[in-house]
Amino acid sequence: MTSARQLYKQLTQRIDAYPPKETQAITFMLLEHYLRLRNVDVLVDRPIPDSQVQPDWDNIVARLNRNEPIQHIIGSTEFCGLTFQVSASVLIPRPETEELVRLVTRDYAEPEDKPSILDIGTGSGCIAIVLARFLPHATVHAWDVSDEALSVARENARQLMADVHFDKQDMLNVSFPLPDAPQKFDCIVSNPPYVTYSEADHMRPNVLRFEPHEALFVEDSDPLLFYKAIADFGRHHLKEGGRCYVEINEHFGPETSKVFEERNYQNVEILKDIHGKNRFVRAVGE
Repeated sequence: MTSARQLYKQLTQRIDAYPPKETQAITFMLLEHYLRLRNVDVLVDRPIPDSQVQPDWDNIVARLNRNEPIQHIIGSTEFCGLTFQVSASVLIPRPETEELVRLVTRDYAEPEDKPSILDIGTGSGCIAIVLARFLPHATVHAWDVSDEALSVARENARQLMADVHFDKQDMLNVSFPLPDAPQKFDCIVSNPPYVTYSEADHMRPNVLRFEPHEALFVEDSDPLLFYKAIADFGRHHLKEGGRCYVEINEHFGPETSKVFEERNYQNVEILKDIHGKNRFVRAVGE
């Protein structure tokens, strides 16, 4: 019979693709997911019965050491306290994007507002689904150009019992209006592709090799392409006084802000994330 602490030590010694602290966190995630062992079970060295069914640890360790994300291996991740299914078709939700969601929920917390919200480039559906769950008085729509991503998002909405209206749309070539969507929205939110290809050399292999490039990257020649498209769409389909929220590349804060200012948005703000980096732009429509 082995124990939780013994298994924890074996796995941390075999996973060599990550720094020690990240390896430890990954190992705890594995033990929780596959054996329902918590951190405290490792600390108290809980016995693992021989009858306990265990996964193929050799295969899992090999995949991790090839830099495959732990979220892809276990098939899910946590975002704003909810469990989302993820795959190679969607970006793995980041903590910074949780901050983007919190900005929106704070501004639309009053139930009498009944806002209509559009999430552009929804991916796994994490933004739209959390907003639908946390703002039950809102009507939430979500778009993505990828059929595979929309399939993941719809399944997440089903599992998390979130009422979100999903549609296939290319934000660079929007076909509008849609039968079940309002002509104008109170709120537009987006975490669009914003990493330039020149930044790829500085990215970790687990991101570069396993996450969808179309959801990550934008050409260096036009790094603000998607923000221009979002701001242009908002000029015609954001209600007067409605708000637009976007996650941004930290290196293009003033430039992204200028995109909205040039299109006559009001009260354009650059907001920092928990690490003190320029990470969001919030703007108010005319």
